[in-house]
Amino acid sequence: MGSDEDAARLKAAMESSGAELICDPPQVRGIRVAGWRIRSTKRAILNAEQIERWEAKLGTRHLPEMVFGGNELELVHEASGIAISFNAFDALAGWKRENLPPVEVPAAAKWKMRCNPNEQLIMDYDYTFTTPYCGSERLVLEQEQADKESSLATLEWKSCDTRIDLIRLQVKDPILFYDEVILYEDELSDNGISFLSVKVRVMPNCWFLLLRFWLRVDGVLMRLRDTRMYSGFQSDPREFPVIIRERSQREETFRALLLKGQLEPSLYQDPNIVGDRLPIRDHHHEKLHKRPRFSAIELNGQDERGTEKP
Repeated sequence: MGSDEDAARLKAAMESSGAELICDPPQVRGIRVAGWRIRSTKRAILNAEQIERWEAKLGTRHLPEMVFGGNELELVHEASGIAISFNAFDALAGWKRENLPPVEVPAAAKWKMRCNPNEQLIMDYDYTFTTPYCGSERLVLEQEQADKESSLATLEWKSCDTRIDLIRLQVKDPILFYDEVILYEDELSDNGISFLSVKVRVMPNCWFLLLRFWLRVDGVLMRLRDTRMYSGFQSDPREFPVIIRERSQREETFRALLLKGQLEPSLYQDPNIVGDRLPIRDHHHEKLHKRPRFSAIELNGQDERGTEKP
């Protein structure tokens, strides 16, 4: 009876929200609601030929054990043209740019000799694949509108005092759509985990997502990088949406956690539990804005000094 009631409640919520499910099995799932088109795509991990192409594009000889190169989550606000997406290539491009030093672990070189057991391997790269990636945003407009706007505007995140409405998220509204998309994973030769995924849930009044990078190097280090995004639905879906982003970085060594008495071996594999025990290293609150690509002066054929452009 409970499942029937839940199904009826969900159906009523879909109808009252004017929501429509998107389904292109077996790869694409999603929903249209309140002016948003939200889709998840899931495909197989990269094969050897694809890995070679990615390595060439990224300028590296190293990729995680499992890269879900065709996986993506995309959220598009159709009236404004805002598109926010999450994919493995952009995340790994961020890893390459950040170029963190490798975590100092005596056994690390031994772990990574799995592919070349007869070759001495120098650990001169970040084998944890830690990324600062927070998503990819762009404007996607109809051609006529694009001709007028896309060359004149761009998107940017600005610091703000607004926080994600956690109280609104705690209301037990029906979940119209939910999915988790894995972007890449590496088990560090059974000595830990490096994992990047994004989860989204859509309710009748809002959507919320969590992009999470989770690293555990057994006996050495735990690292958590979370990006949360939230947008409440506007009464008029044509209005520019309010999108809030919260970014945080947490990190601690196993030794420090043990000295604080905060590490229980039965729990350290779960980032949902351990995450709150890791000290915050960095934290930002931001709001998405559209801004002109050029200033009014530049658009009139002058640079910022008032000199006419050639």
